[in-house]
Amino acid sequence: MAENQRTAPPKTDPSQGAVLRQGRAADPLPSATQPDAAEAEAEAEAEAEAEALETAPAVEEEEGVAEELEAASSEFEQARAQFKQRELRLILRQCDRVLLLDFNRLAMNDWPDDYTLATARRNRDLWLFSAFAAAVVFVSGLTGFVTAWVAGTGFGAFMIILMLGIPAVRRIYTSSPSYLDVIMKRQRLLREARAYAAHLEGKEGLIWQCTRMADFNAALKNTRFSSLIRLSERRILPSHLTRREHVRLYLIYLLEAEKAYARVQAAFFEGNRRAIDQGWQGVAAEPEPRA
Repeated sequence: MAENQRTAPPKTDPSQGAVLRQGRAADPLPSATQPDAAEAEAEAEAEAEAEALETAPAVEEEEGVAEELEAASSEFEQARAQFKQRELRLILRQCDRVLLLDFNRLAMNDWPDDYTLATARRNRDLWLFSAFAAAVVFVSGLTGFVTAWVAGTGFGAFMIILMLGIPAVRRIYTSSPSYLDVIMKRQRLLREARAYAAHLEGKEGLIWQCTRMADFNAALKNTRFSSLIRLSERRILPSHLTRREHVRLYLIYLLEAEKAYARVQAAFFEGNRRAIDQGWQGVAAEPEPRA
């Protein structure tokens, strides 16, 4: 019975394939690569530390060079700003006389025009012709060429015409200026304009010094001002302003210089503001007073 009760070995059918039997879990095999990975990781950390130690001085050196370059760049910018501000201060000091410009004294608005001059010349010629004709009649009477009463009439007319030429008498019957009045007024206006130009030019030559402001107003580079600039450089400009066209050209240059001066002044104060923002106290300064 006992033999019959023994468990018979399971029958296997080769046609059914392999049969898996339940058993305990397999023990993990010792990995031969685990010690090698730990050693490799330790070596990598050591190499990284060594590399970090090697590159640390280089990084510090690069940072130091960058700081030195930044400091040098800042010093260069400060020096350039200081030079620019000094140049602008010099321009403002040398050209500040353009602010004294009196437009009316150089514009000569009361200048007699050519029509007035031509009218006065025609009246003068008519006066001279009348006086000459009366004088001829009077002289003809003295020679007996005409009768005495005609000669006396001619003498009276001659005297009246001469009296009409006197300025005090002439103003009684007419308000138009005489030819002499027109010429004298033109000469007076030119004389006053030359005196005022001499005051503006001073001893240094104003518009010659204002050529430094040409970068702020391209109109100052116009070739039509070249003769004025040369005369100003030689300190003989006022004496060469002999015509109204010369004075008007001088006035135009001063008006353009006045515009350039305003731009130079704005650039100077902008440079001061930027220097204060950067903390460059040595750059920010007020314009130097004139000596």
